[in-house]
Amino acid sequence: MLGLGVVLVVIGIAAGAAAGWVYDMWDDAGTFKSEKEIDEGANSKVYAADGTLLGIIDANIIREPVDLKTIPKLLQQATIAIEDENFYEHDGVDFSAIIRATVENVEAGEIEQGASTITQQLVRNLYIKQPEDTLERKLTEAKWSMEFEEDYTKNEILEKYLNTATYGTNSGDTAVGVEAASQIYFNKPIDEINIGEAALLAGLPQAPSQYNPFTAADAATKRRNLVLDAMLDQDYISAGEHRKWSRAGLGLERGLRYDQFRYRYFFDYVQQELIDRYGTNTARVGGLEVYTTLVPSLQDTAEKAILNNPIPTGAAAALVSTDVETGEIKAMASSTNYDDSKFNLAAQGRRQPGSSYKPFALAAAVEQGIDPDSTTYPAPQTIVLPEYPGGPVTWDVSGGAGKSSTLRNATANSINTVFAQLVTDIGPEAMNDTAHRMGITSPTQDVPAEVLGTASVSVLEMSNAYATFANGGVHHDPTAINRVEFPNGDLDELDPSTGKRAFSDGVAYEVADVMKGALEYGTAAGLGIGCPASGKTGTTEGQADVWFVGYTPNVSTAVWMGSPNDRTPMPGYGGTLAAPIWQDYMTVAATEPCDDFPEPKDPVELSSGSTSSSYSDSDTVDSSDTTTDDPCADTDGDGFPDCGYLPGTGADPEIPEVDEPTNDDVGGNDGDGGVAP
Repeated sequence: MLGLGVVLVVIGIAAGAAAGWVYDMWDDAGTFKSEKEIDEGANSKVYAADGTLLGIIDANIIREPVDLKTIPKLLQQATIAIEDENFYEHDGVDFSAIIRATVENVEAGEIEQGASTITQQLVRNLYIKQPEDTLERKLTEAKWSMEFEEDYTKNEILEKYLNTATYGTNSGDTAVGVEAASQIYFNKPIDEINIGEAALLAGLPQAPSQYNPFTAADAATKRRNLVLDAMLDQDYISAGEHRKWSRAGLGLERGLRYDQFRYRYFFDYVQQELIDRYGTNTARVGGLEVYTTLVPSLQDTAEKAILNNPIPTGAAAALVSTDVETGEIKAMASSTNYDDSKFNLAAQGRRQPGSSYKPFALAAAVEQGIDPDSTTYPAPQTIVLPEYPGGPVTWDVSGGAGKSSTLRNATANSINTVFAQLVTDIGPEAMNDTAHRMGITSPTQDVPAEVLGTASVSVLEMSNAYATFANGGVHHDPTAINRVEFPNGDLDELDPSTGKRAFSDGVAYEVADVMKGALEYGTAAGLGIGCPASGKTGTTEGQADVWFVGYTPNVSTAVWMGSPNDRTPMPGYGGTLAAPIWQDYMTVAATEPCDDFPEPKDPVELSSGSTSSSYSDSDTVDSSDTTTDDPCADTDGDGFPDCGYLPGTGADPEIPEVDEPTNDDVGGNDGDGGVAP
């Protein structure tokens, strides 16, 4: 109460009855301990797997708290010199200044002079949400500041102040704290600034906009020199230093630390994952240290693989690579320019996968005990099947081998008529159930035509789903984040043991063995990587989307190419356009170690003997002889079923009211160099 007594004596002399009013306000002010501290937080930083910075999440407020020992002594002294020369002597309030200011303000009937100490300014920043320039607020600050100094040391107070003061707004982002200010104005960390730069920063908190060196250089220079004068008067610098830095330029260099990002599409994906996991505020200003799964060397390899292969004008390509044991995304690349489009083709784009969807039917069949080697189907060039057994619509499928084929051969050479019969036998529900267990999250309709890739999926989904094959049937959700460190020391780490078994390792082994054929003698023959690998091509109606998805025991990678905004035909197929990109990337990313798929611990039991479909070659017809009331008919005459294709990347698929008959690959197969062109 000593401070209040001094104030009351002076106010009593100057204003009489006003003293009682001040006493009441002092008593009503309460304590800062009953208030919740305003936490501006700190910007969250995102790092690659190797620890290099990918970027800092934008939050309009830029803040990177630092320890007092990191802040140069000269900046501490400059701040004290200009803001609170008696900082180390007073107990939160500089009474010689506040008494003078209070008397003058009471006599004037308004606030004309301020005398806030560093402690008072800090208390205002931390506890007073909407500070008004009134005597009541000043007295509250005074009381709380005196209490504050009882709980905190001078060094703690100075550190808090230097990390919470505002140093100006530029391009919509406000620098809070000296580290952010140094990075923005001088493009360097705070521990590297010189005397002149320290004086410039120390002068900003009083009026950040008025003294902003980028917009008001003359005012900023005068303010800096005023700080240098105060430092000289208080013996913090010598006359020579004062003379040197008073004549120096401001030394500005616009820093881009908070505006620069590496691998921006992946960065945005991580940011959204953080928001989904922790909420927007924590993700942006929670001071998180986020260590991602992206490997820069593999990301560069992915981008190079896309760049080094021909992409038609107006088209684009995207690649996602997944660690099969954890679901970690190791690379996420596309040919598009972020400045031209913020849309992430690799993660957000949903396109028809064509025949790269067939392995989900194969896995469901193997899981049911169907032997890919002993099970044969007729493989006519065209076949008419019920869209669904008992359904009202027939399904006209083209693309065969002209003779019977095993499932193994039909997979390698992407024979449509064989897989059409297979999915009718096992049921599209079984196929899609397998796909969803493996990681396909996009909606499906459970119609047989989906075996030919009419559902719409993302490149990320396909890479993640095929990783389940590679991981012995255990699925891991895709993740871009390895661990998150919180300011309080808490740690949130990825747990690889959280995988969920989709099917036995015996099923996965059998499917992997069958899918080796695409690279060895099928639709992507000659595009192997010199190590055991399995994969599948995909080409949609009219060659609008071309795919190759493949994997080794350690890495699963999906590649897509197409026109992002329409269904312009590509000048090739999955095996000629997408597979070379996959090969270039996987040759670097997946050949060390060069292991084969391990023998299963739980071998699948397959039916013995030859089996065949209930459909025979007599079912072969010319598709032009078939007429149906097709809700997806080509009514606009463009050569494509009206709802059989997903126009535009990222759009929602059109789902017809009845089951959707549609054809897949031109010529029947992928046209990727397989049986039928």
